[in-house]
Amino acid sequence: MPGAGPDTTNDRPALRRCVAGDLDEFTSTYWGSRALLSHPTTPYDDLFTLTDADELLSRRGLRTPFLRIAKNGAVVGDSQFTGSGGVGADIADQVRDDKVAALFASGHTVVLQALHRTWPALVDFATQLSADAGHPVQINAYITPPESQGFSAHYDVHDVFVLQVAGEKHWTVHEPVHVDPLRNQPWTDHSAAVAAAARDRAPVVDDVLRPGDALYVPRGFLHSAKALGGVSAHLTIGLHTLTRYLVVQELAALAANDPALRTALPLGFDPGDPAQLAEVLPQVAELLIASIRSTSADDLAPRLRRRTWSANRPEPIPPLAHAAALTALAPGATVRLRGGLRHRLVPGDPVTLQLADRTITFPATVADALAEVLDGQEHKVGTLPALSTEDQLVLVRRLLTEAVLVTTP
Repeated sequence: MPGAGPDTTNDRPALRRCVAGDLDEFTSTYWGSRALLSHPTTPYDDLFTLTDADELLSRRGLRTPFLRIAKNGAVVGDSQFTGSGGVGADIADQVRDDKVAALFASGHTVVLQALHRTWPALVDFATQLSADAGHPVQINAYITPPESQGFSAHYDVHDVFVLQVAGEKHWTVHEPVHVDPLRNQPWTDHSAAVAAAARDRAPVVDDVLRPGDALYVPRGFLHSAKALGGVSAHLTIGLHTLTRYLVVQELAALAANDPALRTALPLGFDPGDPAQLAEVLPQVAELLIASIRSTSADDLAPRLRRRTWSANRPEPIPPLAHAAALTALAPGATVRLRGGLRHRLVPGDPVTLQLADRTITFPATVADALAEVLDGQEHKVGTLPALSTEDQLVLVRRLLTEAVLVTTP
């Protein structure tokens, strides 16, 4: 019974904010392979505005690395826009709004980083989009002065949705010079080829984004943007794509369980000598292949679960209110699964609830009630199946304590 993840039976509301048209067509035709300019027409003012950016920069005590400033591809040193937090705050890297204002006025682009952790509307949006797409999500905002360019042509190592929030920005997108780059294969490894492709090749997107427009850029696709007549702001939503290579990495890690692969190489062995390496490589390769072939999905899943499920935090829990709700829990209280919480319920005796960082076991007698209360819908304590009200209180209290469930008004 899988937990939060992509579900083709629902509307995937966050993903629909990023793509106009049919989501099945996007999945089959564009995802990971083609750029797409969409005109959803619904503004993004509910997610982020220039006023919100000003509040973050001036009133929220922002610190590095939540802010980056750049001009023409060159990133400004933190010391040029940070300073002391003042009396009562022994902090040396708090953002100085006056310094940011001066840099912005001189043509620098302001990059607000990790807004999926610092701005409430985007915290919720990232949680939903990660559930819709099945890949971890991060969100930055780029605010660019008129007629300015923050970064030259480059590629990202994750897929990107660009949501235009304010102003107009001209985007140019080119086909990759390095297809489907991994996280350890940045564009700087191919900087000459990137520059040549951006200069000499015809773009696949060469258009202006206006408020409400969205652009999908798969990882590896070259892109650059320039603000036009006024201040421009857009959200860059990065989807940290889970790849087949991730499975390969975990398969290799499991090979450490094979004693034959843990044996020492010969005394005096030089791994840089191809001739010596050729003597041991065939045997090592055979052992590795045998290890991979003997690995089952059940062997591999726990490792991938630990590695990937914690990449996005689930719905925030207000600690004080949550503790109060737990103390006041009574029949009739309404609860639901914590939004964005990745989980898997494994039947048996005991029933096992697998989470990103732990597993929890329950007696088989609560299986039906547990499955129902984890279905993503709201439920009242006292209405769960096959348990007395008192036993339901015990189950729900345990799930609240483990931050699996939250209460609703």
